[in-house]
Amino acid sequence: MSFYENTLKNMNKAAKIMKLDQETLNVLSHPQKTLIATLPVRMDDGHMEYFEAYRVQHNELRGPFKGGIRYLPSVDLDEIKALSTEMTFKCAVAGIPYGGGKGGVSCNAKKMSEGELERLTRKYVQAVYQIIGPNHDIPAPDMYTTPQIMAWFMDEYSRLVNQYSPGVVTGKPIEVGGSLGRGTATAQGGAYILEEYMKRHDMKIEGIRIIIQGFGNAGSFAAEIFHGMGFTVTGVSDSRGGLYNNDGMDPFNIMKTKKEKGSVQDSDEGKPCTNEELLEKPCDILVLAAMENQVTEANMKNIKAKIILELANGPTTAEADEYLAKEGVVIIPDILANSGGVTVSYFEWLQNQQAYYWPIEEVEAKLKRAMIEALVRILDFQNEYKCTMREAAYISAFDRLDKAKKLRGSGAHLRCKIYHDK
Repeated sequence: MSFYENTLKNMNKAAKIMKLDQETLNVLSHPQKTLIATLPVRMDDGHMEYFEAYRVQHNELRGPFKGGIRYLPSVDLDEIKALSTEMTFKCAVAGIPYGGGKGGVSCNAKKMSEGELERLTRKYVQAVYQIIGPNHDIPAPDMYTTPQIMAWFMDEYSRLVNQYSPGVVTGKPIEVGGSLGRGTATAQGGAYILEEYMKRHDMKIEGIRIIIQGFGNAGSFAAEIFHGMGFTVTGVSDSRGGLYNNDGMDPFNIMKTKKEKGSVQDSDEGKPCTNEELLEKPCDILVLAAMENQVTEANMKNIKAKIILELANGPTTAEADEYLAKEGVVIIPDILANSGGVTVSYFEWLQNQQAYYWPIEEVEAKLKRAMIEALVRILDFQNEYKCTMREAAYISAFDRLDKAKKLRGSGAHLRCKIYHDK
């Protein structure tokens, strides 16, 4: 099952439980607009390279399209369609006035120079600028895109429309309109969710062992935040492999080693293992902060965690989700757990619109309140429908999206348009 098919299956399960209007389900099962482009980029050695690029605008029932841009060799249309669909539901779960979108370029950013990445980014903006904008479609960082890349993105868009437009993209550096707290928002939002969930179930943090798969932006900050909260971090991993120590590790030391030597596996805080082995190590909580399709039919019976927190998008397949739910494993789903990133992106956009910027205390207080409100709403739906948290999260989103569609009337039956720019 592809990532997109997996997303549609999650949607259909929730729609069936709540007896959602079929027309609403149909509207939300198809992206509104798709742009496919080929980007010619001059490389440092003088030759021209061509990169496949995408922007999928899934739905704008509740507001402008919103979603990140990723630079990965594996990027394809199926992946971007799935991610844009999830963004529609994530924004609805978070209660922020956005729809869903997503973009990507098939490239190996780790092997490209800064100059090549800048030229690639500007070419991407040139391909999409006519269908984006601060009030229509607002991109953001995702895998292997950085605040610097967002700054180039904003600069190129501003040049093309002949107007300074910081609100066209979020996740920017502070100096060019970024928000305090945006870099840690995904991890911090997930921490607020986990802390509140544990509090409501009378669970103590002391002695709880936690493994974090993924040591990028979300995973590294999550490891540091959870360590600071008093969890025992027993495992971490990056693209090269994992590191495990049942007695606990210091994520700050691990990050220092990773910056110096290149991988968490170079740290002496624990013993190296593979990414696959790390997922199956004993722990109380497993944080999935890497990529989609990490917990699958192949390893689901070996998962020992009692709680899974999904900071990545789509890390658990539908089959594994069903199996683990029957085994009593609590999965705090991606469209809730990692919605802190888009929530603070919304805060950044508001600050750009107002040209007034908030102190970190205000950002964090607003984020915590938004995350807890989203969790409480989902727990209420879970209790009402006697379903899993994932199903309840989709029901929560469907409830808001269905109401928006009906209130907007016939204008909600928006036409689909396919853009091909080759």
